[in-house]
Amino acid sequence: MSHEIVAGVDGSPESLAAADWAAREALHRGLPLRLAHAWRWEPLDLPLVQDRAAQERVAEAVVREAEATVAARHPDLAITAEVLADTPVTALVAAAERAEMLVIGSRGHGAVTGFLLGSYGQQIIAAATRPVVAVRSRDGDPAEPPTGHVLVGQHGDPEDSAAALRFAFETAAARGASVRAVRAWSLPPLFAYSPTSMRLADEAGGLVPYEEKALREALAPWRERHPDVPVTEHVELGSAGQVLLSSSGAAQLMVVGRRARRGAVGPRIGSVAHAALHLAPCPVAVVPQG
Repeated sequence: MSHEIVAGVDGSPESLAAADWAAREALHRGLPLRLAHAWRWEPLDLPLVQDRAAQERVAEAVVREAEATVAARHPDLAITAEVLADTPVTALVAAAERAEMLVIGSRGHGAVTGFLLGSYGQQIIAAATRPVVAVRSRDGDPAEPPTGHVLVGQHGDPEDSAAALRFAFETAAARGASVRAVRAWSLPPLFAYSPTSMRLADEAGGLVPYEEKALREALAPWRERHPDVPVTEHVELGSAGQVLLSSSGAAQLMVVGRRARRGAVGPRIGSVAHAALHLAPCPVAVVPQG
């Protein structure tokens, strides 16, 4: 894997915001930035004049404009820009495989309505094997540097959220920020009660202490690796999406995991990531978990 951050650009204000957010993250991490625009010549079966050379020039102008804009704002950052000869989903998913993360733009209308993630964005997030960060236009404003904590959701056993926790702690360490780790839980249905599960809960002093212990154990290795990162733990009864969103008001980034398995109809982003991407008031990083 090459150590770089990739941002997908298409000339829209949202993609330029994503490029600027990616540039600041690259500076935090001491990494270069690669700007990528996907374009492939696909002549239409219509009686129209189709100028391939002109379309190639437009595609090249998209990345050069983005490169010039980002370079003017971040003159100390190493930046490369290229046109990828493929469809957006295929090209950007492939580019992400060789990067620390992929950053894409998303239309948004404020903290209440959140993201309007297009079909390309959803397909990219669902198929990518590396973290993908969705950024709205206002999230890339260099005049308003991000503040607040890095919010991350934890669920299941420690290994179930290891990738998301790693990303959250590394991001917080690079930014000098704190981590707020959230674990949601719900009362098990009657048929889910078992002697083993209830024994573990009893040994912990009840269901809430059991969930708090599970969160503590999941965070332990990452606290050890990043001792300078302040951590706040939060356990709450409710659905994972609701609990995360209720804690997102002061976050500069939300980190959620998604299972990297394919469903019957292809890869999916999952209900928690879907809720975060559409409703969170901050950029959202979706991290594949094997």
